[in-house]
Amino acid sequence: MDSRRSPKETVLITGGGGYFGFRLGCVLNQKGVRVILFDIHRPAQAIPEGVKFICGDIRRFSEVESAFRGAAVSCVFHVCSYGMSGREQLNQSLIEEINVGGTDNVLRACQRRGVPRLVYTSTFNVVFGGQVIRNGDESLPYLPLHLHPDHYSRTKSIAEKKVLEANGSVLERVDGILRTCALRPAGIYGPGEQRHLPRIVRYIERGLFRFVYGDPRSLVEFVHVDNLVQAHVLASEALTADKGHIASGQPYFISDGRPVNNFEFFRPLVEGLGYTFPSTRLPLSLVYCFAFLTELIHFILGRLYDFQPFLTRTEVYKTGVTHYFSLEKARRELGYEPQPFDLREVVEWFKAQGHGRSPGDRDSECLVWGRLLALLLVMSMLTWLPSLILSA
Repeated sequence: MDSRRSPKETVLITGGGGYFGFRLGCVLNQKGVRVILFDIHRPAQAIPEGVKFICGDIRRFSEVESAFRGAAVSCVFHVCSYGMSGREQLNQSLIEEINVGGTDNVLRACQRRGVPRLVYTSTFNVVFGGQVIRNGDESLPYLPLHLHPDHYSRTKSIAEKKVLEANGSVLERVDGILRTCALRPAGIYGPGEQRHLPRIVRYIERGLFRFVYGDPRSLVEFVHVDNLVQAHVLASEALTADKGHIASGQPYFISDGRPVNNFEFFRPLVEGLGYTFPSTRLPLSLVYCFAFLTELIHFILGRLYDFQPFLTRTEVYKTGVTHYFSLEKARRELGYEPQPFDLREVVEWFKAQGHGRSPGDRDSECLVWGRLLALLLVMSMLTWLPSLILSA
């Protein structure tokens, strides 16, 4: 998206109030692109000059369509989603309304408002459901919907199919067609990320990060926010005539390109904040039972107190089972080249926010949380052992 070629180009970003959507908007704004952020919540940071924020609910078509009024939008980045992790994963009705219904609304608005390009932010999970995948590529079939362990992944798969099937559909008010593509990123990290990293840091500070699990040789992937921004900008350009519409109707896996054990990836964060990295390793199946119990407790008590489950079953699979993917297609067709990053800037960001261990820090709170964790693990063990004996 070259600002010298298109100085007055206007883009709209759904989920523009969130961490990644806002970062993408800021980068595009710096390139001279007019940016509209659409979200139900305002960004936590100050909105730069030249960026317009529109508050709206993606579940309501009238509010989505109104975001396009008064602007000739040339590309939509559909980033908005719900239910990726934690207790959000357990709210199936809201997940469906936002991920599927919201995508329907965005596609309809693009067609009615004559938007020629749409880049959809999807996920690895459209092909992954707990099975081992090594260096997979875009030829892998979608995981059958009934095999998805969580509703988020299921709805993201449905939404991605809708986006790619809409490629080539006729625009209503102008001559032309809608061209679409989907990016499937790994877990996002970077300074200021608000979905996963703060939750991990809370567990570390409360003394709950007492164990790791699964095969120490298991490998997963992550993507730095700036690499993901790069991929979205390139994907938008690859939908244009200048690039031969090469990305039209195509999915792409996006990551840092460095498979790593999930827990080893977070070791610099744990130790950088002054805590001891755990040496205890538990079987994956035991932790899966533990996650099932926490989900069950949330189901029973969640209406009275909507607490954050320590782990969900899907999170156990995502963090403990090998799955990583080739970047060859993204490199070849988009020109994507991930830049090297690590967690040092993340550690410094958390320290600047007042995090980090000090002598005697939160000892009493850690004791309470540690006892609660031990109780849940014992309950999980009692559930796990009989099934283990029967299968032997």
